[in-house]
Amino acid sequence: MAFRIGKSVMLNFGGDLEPLFIFAGLAFLLVIGPLLRWYVLAMTRPNFKLHKSYYLELVPFVFIFILSFFINKNWFDTNNKQVIILFGSVLIFIYLHLAFYIFSSGRIVYNLKKKNKNSVQTKSQISIIAWLNAVIIGFIVIWVSYFLNIIDDTVPYITGPIVYSIAIYFLSYKAFQFKVTDIDGDVFKLNDKTALFNKISKLVIDKKLYLETDLSLSSVSKLIGKTTQTTSEVINQYAKQNFNDFINYHRIQDAKKLLLDVNSTNFTISSIAFDIGFSSLSSFNSAFKKFENTTPSSYRNTGSV
Repeated sequence: MAFRIGKSVMLNFGGDLEPLFIFAGLAFLLVIGPLLRWYVLAMTRPNFKLHKSYYLELVPFVFIFILSFFINKNWFDTNNKQVIILFGSVLIFIYLHLAFYIFSSGRIVYNLKKKNKNSVQTKSQISIIAWLNAVIIGFIVIWVSYFLNIIDDTVPYITGPIVYSIAIYFLSYKAFQFKVTDIDGDVFKLNDKTALFNKISKLVIDKKLYLETDLSLSSVSKLIGKTTQTTSEVINQYAKQNFNDFINYHRIQDAKKLLLDVNSTNFTISSIAFDIGFSSLSSFNSAFKKFENTTPSSYRNTGSV
């Protein structure tokens, strides 16, 4: 494979360009990978700083760039198999190096999405994740088009620059659309209100406090040590619901499971309503219809068909 790739590139460029320009140009591909990763880190980590250790990632670039000054043009004027294999091996390393950094950057974005999956995200956080997804996809498309080009001209050479141009225009549009020039990793900084809502969610949802009939805004506020006004404001801001709807929504999700559970067919609708925290059947019916646009009995009958 190294022989095929080396021969392909040498035949394309060897007769027209000095080896210095060929190798120097390829060497700069070894800069793109680290820059991509650093950019993704800066956009996903609060107060990101480029530590000195990061500069070690530029060692491959420095090595290949310096090596380019010692390449003899005669190498391109011969059909020496060893030279072609050496050149092809360097090319493979360069393209795999970029592929590794694209994968690494994509992994950072994936882990960030996974980490924030169960958390309420701000508009800026959503924009950054969507933007970085677009960047990763753009780099993948560019990498594939250029890599296929050097393998015995699998695709015409002009395809690479065309795909690259389209990708750049697309990413420029996305950058404008998401307004990424105005935001950075600081949007993922855990502020007081975010931490407070996560605490409320852990109590109400994870510990299933919503199943308690006497659960109130006042009781939740006491548990987290905040005023009822603060608790209400945080729930409104992050859940986009008032306290009662926030609690009832999770009760209704449990009710839906019980209504369709074959092991709960003997349970009456009223017993289910009381089991999930409602104090009356009428309040359960009203809440169920509000969220599901149907009655509990209709939902059960439809689901059992």
